Amino acid sequence: MIKQTNAIKDLPPERRPYEKCSRYGISSLTDSELLACIIRTGSKGEPSIDLAENILNYEGNTSGILNILHLDTAQLLRIRGIGQVKAIQIQCVAELSKRISRARIHNNLSFTDPKSISDYYMEEMRHKDREHLVLLLLNTKSNLIKDIVISQGTVNASLVSPREIFIQALKYNAVNVILLHNHPSGHPEPSREDILITRRVQEAGSLIGISLIDHIIIGDNIYVSFKERGII
Repeated sequence: MIKQTNAIKDLPPERRPYEKCSRYGISSLTDSELLACIIRTGSKGEPSIDLAENILNYEGNTSGILNILHLDTAQLLRIRGIGQVKAIQIQCVAELSKRISRARIHNNLSFTDPKSISDYYMEEMRHKDREHLVLLLLNTKSNLIKDIVISQGTVNASLVSPREIFIQALKYNAVNVILLHNHPSGHPEPSREDILITRRVQEAGSLIGISLIDHIIIGDNIYVSFKERGII
């Protein structure tokens, strides 16, 4: 009878990610092997690599390694073999990947350049399954003072209040603001509502001397800038 195992050390040598990494380098590991090294153990009768593959293919998802960025705690806990500790470990990996991406781009970040802004926020926003509207507050030198999530869910002109936007702008002494939101569909083309929101905020800002200098929509590795499009 073949003994069932659930730890990397109990696997045959050819399936041990640590040994494979030592011999051939970390780039030789598959996505599931990398994740198995992090979670270390599987469940009863299921090796850690099999558990890693279940995570990467959660509910038939074909995103592979990107699936980690989409899974919340409740979803992770529904996977056999995942408890609170492993769920936190996996979410830490996802958050670390986002922060590494932003740190890499940070030195070239310019809040007068739409592409630079979209690059900086891309990994943070393109994986979200709901729309998030973010307000970027800038000082006189176009440096970021603070970014604030204004709304979550559908970005609707009837729900997004220019009053709330400019209360925040005045609170932090911002002179310019940028709106930034994601389209979970991956397609960043602005809707009628997006254009209506932008014009309402732009008009309100002009009355109090705070300029809306751009509204950027984040898609899946693509963006649309209202400034570049000539909409504002």
